[in-house]
Amino acid sequence: MSLRRFISSYLILTFSVTSSVTATAKEQTLNTQEAEFFNPKLPPRTLSSSKKFEGSSNIVDLRYHMGPVLSSSPINIYLIWYGRWSESQKLLIKDFINSISPSSAAFSPSPSVSEWWKTVSLYTDQTGANVSRNLVVAKEHSDTRYSHGYHLTRLSVQQVIATAVKAAPFPVDHRNGIYLILTAHDVTVQDFCRAVCGFHYFTFPSMVGYTLPYAWIGNSGKQCPEVCAYPFAVPGYMGGGGPGALVPPNGDVGLDGMISVIAHELAELSTNPLVNAWYAGEDPTAPTEIGDLCEGLYGTGGGGGYIGQVMRDGKGRTYNMNGNKGRKFLVQWVWSPALKACAGPNAMD
Repeated sequence: MSLRRFISSYLILTFSVTSSVTATAKEQTLNTQEAEFFNPKLPPRTLSSSKKFEGSSNIVDLRYHMGPVLSSSPINIYLIWYGRWSESQKLLIKDFINSISPSSAAFSPSPSVSEWWKTVSLYTDQTGANVSRNLVVAKEHSDTRYSHGYHLTRLSVQQVIATAVKAAPFPVDHRNGIYLILTAHDVTVQDFCRAVCGFHYFTFPSMVGYTLPYAWIGNSGKQCPEVCAYPFAVPGYMGGGGPGALVPPNGDVGLDGMISVIAHELAELSTNPLVNAWYAGEDPTAPTEIGDLCEGLYGTGGGGGYIGQVMRDGKGRTYNMNGNKGRKFLVQWVWSPALKACAGPNAMD
């Protein structure tokens, strides 16, 4: 995402977004007897056909600034687990990442994570090369000793990468690599919960020795789930007058909340790895990117306080996409350069 994700913007977009989304019509293959469609906070009614392109806008100035996108295939994800993570937590996140590539489509009924990434792959560089559709977890490194402490700054996050490159050892993969740093629930990070839930940038040669695209996302489960794991937790000030928190699809508020932030960062890092490719606005140090434009939107009919039409299974768990191994996820939509609107595979029209 952009270098600053301000909490006020997060809540405004989540509760009072005026843009929503759509994609081309597609057949749902889910067993609708096991899943029901609903739009939290929205009275049960048929959506107006006049809202076919929620979130569409002719005034969104998303432009290409001539920089590279991650077009080499596959995009290699180098996972850095900072702090203590259980194997089940690691597996959930890796299952999401492994659900992105087209090869997973055979195992994931529609609407799927792989279909969601199709929108990301529409973005091209100046040669016409598209963002790669294939992502793989290339290597992992676990830093269970908290080698840089329990509090990280933006600069020390880069030091964590430098340690992994030397110790894992991770290759120096500046062409098609993403270095993904995930911090455990007991790690605090500069601006986490106060201004950001995650961010992406590139490493400084003076810190790491190379320029490498990276993203950081933290587990907010114990620190600020109402901010960074919404809508699986809601702000306390909403009290009884606001909507109730939704049930996470995998039973872990912090991890399920992380999934959408990870998706957000991967999409933006792939389309704007060196902060000189696809973004809106004039300031490259605080760009509005393809995830920022659609934050808080998960389905058709979103906007004005509604997250959009999503699905709820027989146990009340909320999701909008299917992944590998029967996994279900709730992932925000992203801006489509073709539709000039937010788009997702679970669009209803």
